[in-house]
Amino acid sequence: MTRRSAILCVLLVATAAALGANAASAATLAEDADTVCNGLIGGAGAVKIDSATLQAPSQLAVTERGPTPSGRITPANPAFCKVLGHIDPADPKAPPIKFQVNLPVEWNGRSVQYGGGGFNGVLITGLGLPPAYPFDKPSPLARGFVTYGTDSGHESKPGEPPQLFALNDEAFENFAHRAYKKVRDAAVTLMERAYGKKPEKMYFMGSSEGGREGLTMAQRYPDDFDGIFARVPVINWVGLQHAGTRSGLATMGDGWINPAQVKLVADAVRAACDKTDGSDDALVQDPVACKAAFKVETLRCASGKTGDQCLTDAQIKAVNTLHATYKFPFALANGLDDYPGWGVSGEDTPAIGPTGGWIAWWLGTAPPAQPPAPSNGIAWIYGAGGIQYVFARDPKLDVTTYKPRGTQGAAARGLEPDGFDRSRSRPLPRPRRPADHARAHVRLCAEPLCGHPLFRECRAQARQGRNRGVCAALHRARRRPCRLRRAGQCRHAECTGRLGRERQGARRSRSHRAKSRGAVVCDIARDAAVPLAGLAALQEWPGDRGVELHLRAVRRT
Repeated sequence: MTRRSAILCVLLVATAAALGANAASAATLAEDADTVCNGLIGGAGAVKIDSATLQAPSQLAVTERGPTPSGRITPANPAFCKVLGHIDPADPKAPPIKFQVNLPVEWNGRSVQYGGGGFNGVLITGLGLPPAYPFDKPSPLARGFVTYGTDSGHESKPGEPPQLFALNDEAFENFAHRAYKKVRDAAVTLMERAYGKKPEKMYFMGSSEGGREGLTMAQRYPDDFDGIFARVPVINWVGLQHAGTRSGLATMGDGWINPAQVKLVADAVRAACDKTDGSDDALVQDPVACKAAFKVETLRCASGKTGDQCLTDAQIKAVNTLHATYKFPFALANGLDDYPGWGVSGEDTPAIGPTGGWIAWWLGTAPPAQPPAPSNGIAWIYGAGGIQYVFARDPKLDVTTYKPRGTQGAAARGLEPDGFDRSRSRPLPRPRRPADHARAHVRLCAEPLCGHPLFRECRAQARQGRNRGVCAALHRARRRPCRLRRAGQCRHAECTGRLGRERQGARRSRSHRAKSRGAVVCDIARDAAVPLAGLAALQEWPGDRGVELHLRAVRRT
């Protein structure tokens, strides 16, 4: 297991521990739980409860196939009230926000909001396992948490582009951030009605698009949650869609690479880089160094020849395009003007639902089409559709003729880090006593793998004036001591010292500990300590490097 994997496992165990902690005070639905549940139907104003049904306990079920490994598992659930509702839009042409809230009969006083994925459009039920959650652990609902999710304010229908909703301003704003806030508030109201009290603690968990939602909630609504787990968040959303479109355009026509040639490239990458770590394990341990060592030109077909055992000039150009940095002709609102190219290794990883290598994300099983087809790669389906419906807002646009302009980004400003009032996210003064944590003091702390290739590359980019923000902070921190501490512990001296003092102070007072809302974000590829107001800098960190952000409570009641 690599050091990164070891740290990730520690953090996932810590997350499971947070969900498994006993609440400060629990509650139970009234003796006649069915009556209480049915009494939730109705509502006033925009929030309507369409149905509320008491569900009997269910057993664990595992199917042979599923979109993802966790998708095969239907966890065991206790008796709970299943609430389905919707929030009416202000614009009659906008779709409603649908949501589901699950109220366990035996409540631990806490709640977990589940994030979505892709462009959403599917109701998140909150009944499954959270992202990267241990398969052998009870689900949050089984642990007594209220769980809930939403479709983010639109419903994807078969045969329609997943970005179609973006043509409506309110629907797109709901997708960007408002739906999650509205549903969170509706869930709190339901908990008050069902249990007679508000939740003691509230958490948000999401992966990919759900991770972006988690970071967005921290930016826009910092007082709404006590902890956020954001795994592989889609940050630099604008860059992601444009880079995906560019890479798709490179494979149109003669540039497309068939599955047999994908394996050819993957074998060549492993041959060039596998043994550099001293073991022949078919794994590339240092993909950053491998990217410099591997030369796709070595696979060029001889003059006048083609076939599955070589690449044409057009295909080699497509691979180099995929690996190259995408450059905008202007700076985005956050000051970023590029998006990093893909790394190497994992090219032939099999496609499992939304995961996999080149075939799943880049190439698909057929060359890119207009409009994008289900057989195309995810990056093209998302990117080209995003260009048409989000940026150009022209469903009939020929994507091959698209040229990005600054004014076209206005439609996506809800997803940009500077599209909100930062004044609400200003950090509180450093607390002098544990009780001050009740005012939701939140800090960011780095947990780099000292000398990790991503860390080294980022510092090198900072020296070149690239990737301002996070990389610049890395560059400024380059002279600080870099010691490998226990996995799962922040390494930055300032953060580590602060956390140690906070933990020591918390042990002095149980009452203060019960009021604690302190939290910390650990990122395995950064080395900077910044307050919550600096969270926008995270938007500059490329999301395609597999960096995982984990927000977990420093002390748990």
